[in-house]
Amino acid sequence: MQASDQVDWSLFDFVVMGGLLLFVGLGVELVFKRHPGLKKRLAYTALIVLLFLVVWAELAVGLFGD
Repeated sequence: MQASDQVDWSLFDFVVMGGLLLFVGLGVELVFKRHPGLKKRLAYTALIVLLFLVVWAELAVGLFGD
């Protein structure tokens, strides 16, 4: 990696992260198109972001692993 030798991402890691970001973006877009109320938009968007962060943490460090 360009910034540090301690980061060792493979092509698969980039593909998985790209997929996660794609699903987050599409999910938020879908929420904004289907729910007119601000409170519901914020709640569903917060849920999507929270799920993204949980999956990201699990993949990064095995937060919920053995």
